[in-house]
Amino acid sequence: MKNSLRALAVACTALAAAALLATTGNASGIAAEPVADEGPGYAVETYEYPLADKILAEKNILLKRGDGHITLADCASEPGLLEVWARSKEKVCFKVTGNSGWLTMEIPAVYGIRGSATQTAQVDMTVGTEEKTFDVAKDVFTPVGESADEQGRDHMLVEIRTSK
Repeated sequence: MKNSLRALAVACTALAAAALLATTGNASGIAAEPVADEGPGYAVETYEYPLADKILAEKNILLKRGDGHITLADCASEPGLLEVWARSKEKVCFKVTGNSGWLTMEIPAVYGIRGSATQTAQVDMTVGTEEKTFDVAKDVFTPVGESADEQGRDHMLVEIRTSK
């Protein structure tokens, strides 16, 4: 008889818990709430250049987007950097890593680029509504923009693409 009462008690407890769970969503009597909306969101890569606003304010260089393989560098930091020569500012240098890279920007009045020691580059420039592309060899100074333009017009550097 003891075993029968114990079995009955267990069955009643299980039945009560099931009824409570069915009406409230959990056995504690507290309504369940989804937590997925409260968790961290997904990381979405926008390719925006980190600290671009600070660089624009301090150096007057507008860096827009890139894949992280072409980054602004101190020209005295190491040899073999990609060098951009512009009339609007001193030489601007970029460190090039990986097998390929890309970076969009706006640097006005660019007249020459010295390729990095490890990669070739293609640069896109604009003059008015016209777009021009120049090939830049490894570790060689290449006239671009106004120095390669018959009319000597100022060109804006808008993109660098590199590859090994």
